[in-house]
Amino acid sequence: MKLDTFFNVKSIAVIGASNNKRKVGYAILKNIIDFGFKGRIYPINLHEKEILGLKCYSSVLEVEDEIDLAVFVIPAKACLSIAEECGKKGIKNIIVITAGFKEIGIEGARLERKLLAICKKYDINALGPNVLGFIDTQNKLNASFTNVFPKPGNVALISQSGAIITSSIDWSIPENLGFSKIISLGNKMDLNETDFLEALSEDPHTKVILMYVESIDEGQRFIEVAQQVVKKKPIVAIKAGVSDAGARAASSHTGALAGSKVAYFTAFKKCGIIQAKTLEDLFNYGMALSTERTPKGNSVVIITNAGGAGILATDAAEEAGLKLTAFTAEEVELFRANLPKAASIHNPIDVLGDARADRYKFVLETCAKIEAVKGIIVLMSPQAVTEFKETTDVIIDFYSRNAHIPLVVCYLGGLSNQDAMHRLRTHGVPCFSFPKDAVQAMAGIFKYSVILQQESERYERFGVDKSSCDTIFRKVLNDNRLVLLESEAIQVAKYYGLPTPETRLARTPEEAIEFANKMGYPVVLKISSPDILHKSDLGGIIVNITKPAEVRGSFNTIIRRVSKRMPNAKIYGVTVQKMIEKKGKEIIIGANKDPQFGHLLMCGFGGIYVNFLEDVAFRLNPVSRKDALEMLSETKVYRLLKGVRGEPPSDIESLIDAILRISQLLTDHPIINELDINPLLVYRKNEGVSILDIKITLKREEK
Repeated sequence: MKLDTFFNVKSIAVIGASNNKRKVGYAILKNIIDFGFKGRIYPINLHEKEILGLKCYSSVLEVEDEIDLAVFVIPAKACLSIAEECGKKGIKNIIVITAGFKEIGIEGARLERKLLAICKKYDINALGPNVLGFIDTQNKLNASFTNVFPKPGNVALISQSGAIITSSIDWSIPENLGFSKIISLGNKMDLNETDFLEALSEDPHTKVILMYVESIDEGQRFIEVAQQVVKKKPIVAIKAGVSDAGARAASSHTGALAGSKVAYFTAFKKCGIIQAKTLEDLFNYGMALSTERTPKGNSVVIITNAGGAGILATDAAEEAGLKLTAFTAEEVELFRANLPKAASIHNPIDVLGDARADRYKFVLETCAKIEAVKGIIVLMSPQAVTEFKETTDVIIDFYSRNAHIPLVVCYLGGLSNQDAMHRLRTHGVPCFSFPKDAVQAMAGIFKYSVILQQESERYERFGVDKSSCDTIFRKVLNDNRLVLLESEAIQVAKYYGLPTPETRLARTPEEAIEFANKMGYPVVLKISSPDILHKSDLGGIIVNITKPAEVRGSFNTIIRRVSKRMPNAKIYGVTVQKMIEKKGKEIIIGANKDPQFGHLLMCGFGGIYVNFLEDVAFRLNPVSRKDALEMLSETKVYRLLKGVRGEPPSDIESLIDAILRISQLLTDHPIINELDINPLLVYRKNEGVSILDIKITLKREEK
């Protein structure tokens, strides 16, 4: 493993260690000592003989023993020469705490590139620069300048924000959440989130990986690694910077609808990463998943001593994708015979405000014997007779004896139950203060169980003419264009087995008449120009042309309109297309190439209102048949396709087939930057589909 020595440090040098308590070099060295690191520690400082009772060296080259890790707490410009010394010493891991690199501008970026070159030269793993540091609780190593030490545990945290780390550690202490590793990524000059995911997947002390993400490097590799990691242990991530202000502008419908948020969320979905919306969710999921309990379904029981809390939990459960277990008549009778008459014996089970520990125990033990129950959520609010200590004893005992059942607890309030909550967490029972948090945690456990059950994706391959498409793309690029003419795009679609109307490019009215006569009337005429993507906006389309004279007049009208409104547009002629008179549901299928993750494939409600309705769903390419169906089912138009108010169902299978063929087209041709098919008509069941309009834009491959 690339980071074996990073995770098993036996000796460390702090370069820039200081006796000045106000300096970071002092704080880091003191943290390493105070956290209990058992390995050798070497302070490095040109002007000191001893720091915090340890012998000080002027250079790592003076140290006779091997050094596994060096921590840089020195000015940015000094990092280059010190990195050279580390390389000559044979140090294979460095942490560059120092700021003043690419985050400050051009000069800093240039300095960072030079530092990276030195690291590559000596095969050094570099974390940073501009980081808070690295914490390994199992190795008792705190090579950071945190002000609070985290508790040991089985949750790893990877973060691009140092402030998120310090705040999380501070929060985690009273919550009794322990960490295995805490990694501050900083500028990610060398080591990035994917490197640490790979390493943490093999770390026996880590059971859950939490990530605070602002950006991801090596998107394709990230997906490949994450897909393997989630089979061993859950990953929960929160993506910061998802506002519309950060969305990427693009000329296609797909590009306009696919911002950075969509790219990251679809990437997480493809990987099997559980997405947290808030920091609170991130750690709630982490707390629950660290128990390593996975249910066999999403059927849960809510036990409460307060009706309001039960209702809130029920609402949250439905929103989170959980369902409440439906009891059989015999089970209902069992609850009725053993609970007060006023108790609610249907799910949620309200044991009433006067419930003592024995009542909770009966319901818990009974639910454990009901096969349909896959998880239990216990709610308890402070009442005059509430037995927090005794009920907590019951829950801890039950939890220790029923490892097959995920259980989360919500003790509402605060003053009355602090000790009880602390005891639950000490015994590994996830415990929260609000019903929604408890439900979200249970939902996280269920989500991971679904991820574990997913089979490897199968991507279908069709017999296509890839080489002819390559020829078209080369011709377009040789013509100094990036946008295909519609006639060229239609031909590409045909090569991939997609149904299209007969289409020809006419350069004169006479050619247009000849093509129209051959394909038969009525026909549609459209302007053919790589500079015009939305033809109807400029009057560049005329439909329902039924005779030769109309072809001639329409040809001239289109050329005149477009030339007047866009005099600088390069016009190749007019496309003549056989008009499709058959009615069908209008669908859009599109793709936009994300710079990190590759093609984002989109489908949904098509037609002229696509940007207004935004009834679309996305997946990262490639997609499987299951992906395509799931993507469709996330849209409202899917209900129309299935048939409503007596309408017959549409040909969903042919639509999915078209999506899969487009997926293969994108996989085969990464040169495609944007693709829009709008509309694609979906006819009645078994009657197929047809493309009416298609746009393809290329991206020149970087040399």
